Amino acid sequence: MNSVHKPQPMTKGFFTPGVIVLLVLAVNGLGFLLGRFLFGIGSVTNLSNQYPWGIWIAIDVAAGVALAAGGFTTAALGHVMHREEYHIVVRPALLTAMLGYTFAALAVCIDLGRWYYIWHPLIMWNGTSALFEVGMCVMIYMMVLYIEFLPIVAERFIGRITLKGVFARLNKPLEALLRALDRGLSKTMFIFIIAGVVLSTLHQSSLGTLMIIAGPKVHPLWQTPILPLLFLLSAVSVGYPMVIFESMIASRSFGLKPEMDVLSRLGSFMAPLLSIYLAFKIGDMVIRESFMYLTEVNTASVMFTIEIVVGVAIPLRMFLSEVVVRSRLWLFVASCLVVFGVLLNRINTFVVAYNPPYAVKAYFPSIGEISVTVGFVSILVLLYRFYVRTFAVISIAKVTPAARAKYAIRGGRS
Repeated sequence: MNSVHKPQPMTKGFFTPGVIVLLVLAVNGLGFLLGRFLFGIGSVTNLSNQYPWGIWIAIDVAAGVALAAGGFTTAALGHVMHREEYHIVVRPALLTAMLGYTFAALAVCIDLGRWYYIWHPLIMWNGTSALFEVGMCVMIYMMVLYIEFLPIVAERFIGRITLKGVFARLNKPLEALLRALDRGLSKTMFIFIIAGVVLSTLHQSSLGTLMIIAGPKVHPLWQTPILPLLFLLSAVSVGYPMVIFESMIASRSFGLKPEMDVLSRLGSFMAPLLSIYLAFKIGDMVIRESFMYLTEVNTASVMFTIEIVVGVAIPLRMFLSEVVVRSRLWLFVASCLVVFGVLLNRINTFVVAYNPPYAVKAYFPSIGEISVTVGFVSILVLLYRFYVRTFAVISIAKVTPAARAKYAIRGGRS
């Protein structure tokens, strides 16, 4: 039976056993975060002059930005390439990207020793700094994501503003503002979509440039002149698996049937994307002869092998199978492996591979660092649940009247 997909707010209750667990983890993380601001960054982290960054940069920022790549990859597919059948995953991907970039920006703030100077790049420009380029692109792209989300907000509240009492006089101005935003953005949204795609390619690659600057401090297995290209390719490769991962988790959480037709099509794109990334990765190792470091059994070689085999090679082989792409379980597993691979790549590049020449001891994240990171992830999931219950983000299939009549004429045979 034919059906149409219409975005609408989810009606399932907010509180579940899983949500309660997330709330506990979020409160725990916020407690350590309060200690960081009250007593300094050294009170809750194992960071030092030798290791000025840790998992807050590797996971919360570098990995967070990469895993939010579904926003610009689906925007490119649905809007730039005008593939209408993928529009049902654009809004969830947009929300995920918006929340992901917001928390990445917050993570940068808490990782700065003098966090209250986070605004300096806005007025103190340094055109030769890769970090400046990353900061400006992330800030602008985050604004673009919020602008792209405004039509969903306008759609939710147009015709529904009913403030009472002294605020009643604001009803008509707010209504007029929402309608003006809706009309204006409907005509100019393509500008922000294209800008978002361009900005994403810029800062995704520039995150790799940061580690090139570190030079010999980074292990040769990861230190390469094409690191910006590898960061961009890996971000593009993880975009669709992250959309599949998020879509299936949300569908299960809200008791919906996942749109396997669309998700399987996204999965069919993955084999070529992963093949290109793996080809550049292996080709770079052959040209630089860095593969010889894999003959040594140590932390770097083991982590690199896991990253490539588990995070790239195995899911690549899985996505080549039609059975995997059509299977709800195996498609989810393959997508999880890609997400894991990119997450591990960022941890490896920023933490495992980083070896300061004068370090007196190895870095390992403290309980406070882990708690804040887990707390951030928990808050992100809770906010996602709040947004999809408030705004029309997730599309639900509805049978059209014509299809229902046709179905009845056939005697109930689909």
